[in-house]
Amino acid sequence: MAILFKSLLADAGIEPKQVSMLRHRPSGMFDPFTAWRTDRPGFEDYQSIQTQKNRSRFRRPIWAAFASARGGKTLFLGLYGAEFDGPVRSGETELLTGNPLDPAILDRYRCAPLPELAEYGGRLFIDWGAAPRAWVQHGEASKPITELYDVYKEPTFPGHLEFIEALSAIPTLPPSWMEILRNSQGIYLLTCPRTKEQYVGKADGEGGFGARWMNYAATGDGGNVRLKSREPSDYQISILEVAGSSATAADILRMESRWKAKLQTREMGLNGN
Repeated sequence: MAILFKSLLADAGIEPKQVSMLRHRPSGMFDPFTAWRTDRPGFEDYQSIQTQKNRSRFRRPIWAAFASARGGKTLFLGLYGAEFDGPVRSGETELLTGNPLDPAILDRYRCAPLPELAEYGGRLFIDWGAAPRAWVQHGEASKPITELYDVYKEPTFPGHLEFIEALSAIPTLPPSWMEILRNSQGIYLLTCPRTKEQYVGKADGEGGFGARWMNYAATGDGGNVRLKSREPSDYQISILEVAGSSATAADILRMESRWKAKLQTREMGLNGN
């Protein structure tokens, strides 16, 4: 029989009815889990800012923070004491991005990490259930614990030619994967799951595959004319060919043209040239 997260709360002396569970999800180029790992103050500032229209959902004094992880999993980050502080102040900016905050729309909460269950942060996964868009739920909900790692370990990079991911997963890739992808150039394939059309593209600029795909994650189309003409899709991304370290921009352009011809993506796909 599965152990429920609310049972873990109760064992730690915390009443589940005092807890709100927050499942943070990637948005554009921002991944809350990466922020939690690499910039804890920035993540905690991000979490402490919530919309006023959702004020009633954050009244409970303890927040259990979770993040959307690879494969649709839900990873526990930690518990926070939370107290309403009022609307953000005029002139305040978000710590992570430097973006201005609107006092007419946003509230700030005083959030502080709690020691209870801290040892499970980054190691414990739960089943969030069939409503992933319901990102704030109450602590009494039945959320089975599905996995517990001894220590958090990044999965091993599968290799360039084995790499297949959804566009929405790009911001959540492990940092070690992104480092490899930023240092690699070559030809990639986007496949639209809705229309079944394909697009061949090249990564030949600074930041390689990683920078190119993060641009797609941020814009949805990467600036490409035919992609702009379609409704946004969660494209599947794969790598067709990796350029050698001595390859020039002209070499990569020829590689791209060759793949467009092989897959006929000009005639039957999303390539316009």
